[in-house]
Amino acid sequence: MSTESSYYVPEQSKLPICAATGMALIALGAGTWVQGGSSMAFFAGALVLAFTLYSWFSLVIKENMAGMNSDQLKRSYVWGMSWFIFSEVMFFAVFFGSLFYIRTLALPWLGSEGGFESNNLLWGDFEAAWPLMTTPDMVANGEAAQFMGPEQNMSFPGWDKLLGWLPLWNTIVLITSSFTVHIAHTAIKNNNRSKFNLWLGITVALGAIFLVLQVEEYIHAYQHMGLTLESGIYGTTFFMLTGFHGAHVTMGTIMLLIQFLRGLKGHFNSEDQFGFEAASWYWHFVDVVWVGLFIFVYILA
Repeated sequence: MSTESSYYVPEQSKLPICAATGMALIALGAGTWVQGGSSMAFFAGALVLAFTLYSWFSLVIKENMAGMNSDQLKRSYVWGMSWFIFSEVMFFAVFFGSLFYIRTLALPWLGSEGGFESNNLLWGDFEAAWPLMTTPDMVANGEAAQFMGPEQNMSFPGWDKLLGWLPLWNTIVLITSSFTVHIAHTAIKNNNRSKFNLWLGITVALGAIFLVLQVEEYIHAYQHMGLTLESGIYGTTFFMLTGFHGAHVTMGTIMLLIQFLRGLKGHFNSEDQFGFEAASWYWHFVDVVWVGLFIFVYILA
């Protein structure tokens, strides 16, 4: 049957149920883990989800390579990826909105503008300024406080002559990776497979470098700057924004790595490379989000 007039419908599969089970275990395990319980359910769920996605994507790739995907189905892939990226835009919009609310609205309201200091509803050393470096527990209990404020903020580049430049280096790395993935895209459009593999491999390496630098930054923040997830609202917002972005960089790097391995197997050509295109769209989105983080979290800290 011609693919122009047909819509391929796959056979019934248990993979969606397996994926839902894995995500449920991850959610349950994460909730248990952060409350001091076992992490076993979390990692079990991650393993189930990883195996399910591997099986599912392998099946989709085989169907595409066999010519079973119609033009209509391919258009549904484009729309599906577009809506997925849109949902991610909304995801980060909420986080940036939270940062804006705390810095621009909540702090002035809690300070003298809201009249709280005169009513002794906040601790005595409270200052309505960002970043908020103290916590009520820290003021009340001193060195015995469970929740200490950070010793320094993560403003660029003030916290260390060398390591303080990590945010800028990571910005350069990600912006460069946007150019390299674009070069790879142009190469496969021209059926230049060797150039495609070279520049896509460089992009994957740049993604890995970004993650290594971010881990180094987190280690320094925890061990030398007193900045943790428990360092008040500043620590929470910093790790929420940069941590979730790091998770997305991890996912994007894995996606591009898979496309790189597919490219080595000769899966793409000038007419059919949407698997790679979808991953590259996601990578550009991740890069744009980081530029926003660099400006609002580091420069304007």
